[in-house]
Amino acid sequence: AQMSDVQTQLAMAQTQLAQGKQIVNPSDAPDKAATLQRLNSVMNRHAGYQSSIENIKSRLNSDETALGSASNILISLKELSVQAASDTLGPQNRQPIANEMQALRDQLLSLANSQDSNGHYLFSGSRVEKPAFSVDATGYPTYQGDQTRMQVSIGDQRSIAVNRTGTDAFVSVPRSDGHGHTQGVGFFQALDELIAGVKNSNQAAMQQGMSDVDAMQQGMSLAQSAVGSDQATLDHQTTVIDSTTLNLKTTLSSLQDLDYATAVTDMNKQMLSLEAAQSSFAKISQLNLFNYLK
Repeated sequence: AQMSDVQTQLAMAQTQLAQGKQIVNPSDAPDKAATLQRLNSVMNRHAGYQSSIENIKSRLNSDETALGSASNILISLKELSVQAASDTLGPQNRQPIANEMQALRDQLLSLANSQDSNGHYLFSGSRVEKPAFSVDATGYPTYQGDQTRMQVSIGDQRSIAVNRTGTDAFVSVPRSDGHGHTQGVGFFQALDELIAGVKNSNQAAMQQGMSDVDAMQQGMSLAQSAVGSDQATLDHQTTVIDSTTLNLKTTLSSLQDLDYATAVTDMNKQMLSLEAAQSSFAKISQLNLFNYLK
């Protein structure tokens, strides 16, 4: 019985050394096994958060690129509109400027309908399969997405919006009707009216258009600021998750990883004990009644 016990202990020690773990089966230490299972569950959950963060970062990088390009185009449009509004230019001189502005406007529409690496439209809200802006019956590109922002968990009780709406970046511009009432005019409608004003040498339309472009630039700047804020939030959360994961791994290692030096020493003791037990058993088993009587 003693040899059987020692053999069992020796087999366990060999298994621990082969796997490098203190606990091979949950029955070896039920309390520690439950703790290990809980720690592994938490680590898996944090790994899922980290994966979500990486996906959102990629999406935000696409947003940042598109919005940065759109902001630069608005600056160019403002410069051209100021140039076109100069009294020194005649109708013929304004035509090339209007053509250049039309090309920039088309680039803006393309940016507004940008897609990510998965082919989803960046600025369509939750309707990621549809272009954000398309031409309606009035002939102006209008927003076809929705205002839904989908939240994704990036930590325990922490979430962030993964998508952006087109009206957050390509904002409607406020206009007064002269009677104290303000109404919003679509982003691309205002641009098209500005370009038409340049083509027709309409000073009132050009002045209104320059004011509209200022409002567009402000809206674009706010959208860029929001993207930057989201990126900072993700960077901070990544640091938190990395720190938490390191602590979890340290705790997991202390409970699970085997101290090889101690394990080898214990196994050698068990082997010596087993050899002594086998040797004594061999001698005792050879004794007969006469040996006992002596």
